[in-house]
Amino acid sequence: MTSHHENSDMKDVSGPQKRLNNLMHQAGNKYCADCGTPEPKWVSASLGVFICIKCSGIHRSLGVHISKVASLKLDQWSNEQVDALEKLGGNTLLNKKYEACLPSNIKKPKPHTSIEERSEYIRKKYEQLQFVECDEKLSCAIVPSQGRSLALLQSSSSCYTYHIDNKKYDKAPTKHRIGHAFRNSWARKDSDHKSASKKSTSLAGMVEFVGLIKVNVVKGTHLAVRDVMTSDPYVILSLGHQSVKTRVIKNNLNPVWNESLMLSIPENIPPLKVLVYDKDTFSTDDFMGEAEIDIQPLVLAAIAYEKSTINESMQLEKFVASKDRSLVRDGIISLHEGRIKQQISVRLQNVERGVLEIELECVPLTQ
Repeated sequence: MTSHHENSDMKDVSGPQKRLNNLMHQAGNKYCADCGTPEPKWVSASLGVFICIKCSGIHRSLGVHISKVASLKLDQWSNEQVDALEKLGGNTLLNKKYEACLPSNIKKPKPHTSIEERSEYIRKKYEQLQFVECDEKLSCAIVPSQGRSLALLQSSSSCYTYHIDNKKYDKAPTKHRIGHAFRNSWARKDSDHKSASKKSTSLAGMVEFVGLIKVNVVKGTHLAVRDVMTSDPYVILSLGHQSVKTRVIKNNLNPVWNESLMLSIPENIPPLKVLVYDKDTFSTDDFMGEAEIDIQPLVLAAIAYEKSTINESMQLEKFVASKDRSLVRDGIISLHEGRIKQQISVRLQNVERGVLEIELECVPLTQ
């Protein structure tokens, strides 16, 4: 028999998701606010617009101060978070605001519009606010809705983009890449639409995203001391022009994060860079080590699985640990319950000590 407590827990979980599904099925939200792709599975929680996966990658490149991207399916939502999203009004209302003065010579993107044109339009729409009403445009000192739904994302584990200063974080070149150097087998799309006369836009918005990778930062072990006796560690994950960041754990050299973060996988798959830092209040955060992980084997395994009829759990590939490599334990790519995962325990480089344990999962593009 199910207890009253269990019933209330089930209600708490199903209630917000049901409300979210209702929002997703509102007329204006059935199509991407920026390009019109049907059934968008992502939302900019700070702006309130429902968007497709291609546009979500460009929204991430705008930075969290403009657009904070969350998954409608993969993230857990609370009633308070859905309340905040609901108050923003949805695609129909928000497009009336952000596209109020759309010039006749500027065409709104379509589902198959090139990534360059899509990026240029989205930046003009949300970053430069070129299409909002003139009086509102002049009176806006900050991006609209910037602080209206901060609570919406405080407990969510989505893939938010953090623009980091390369000079600050890239303190040493990373030479220890985990995984074999696989040749990229992704089919490149034609790029005839590129034009030298086109305005230059951020490279982060010019990337075609072909999938998603979920990174669970599990824990750190025997990390380096950066304060008097201990450290306040956090982890930054970077993939191409995207970066996400874990929470800070105070006074702990063996921190347990168990924090899942998500990143879009660019078509030309770069390595996943892992950086560990000690949070300092009054000075620059201290470097605590780094690692570089080749995610191509995991992605290629996921592609192969999508084309196969395999259902049973199995080990797909193993990367053997050794003293002269950064793997502490064998890195296993496995298929379990229809999910392609890789467990990695990595020895941090360019630092005196420290091990980081993470779990990677390739998420199908359809989600």
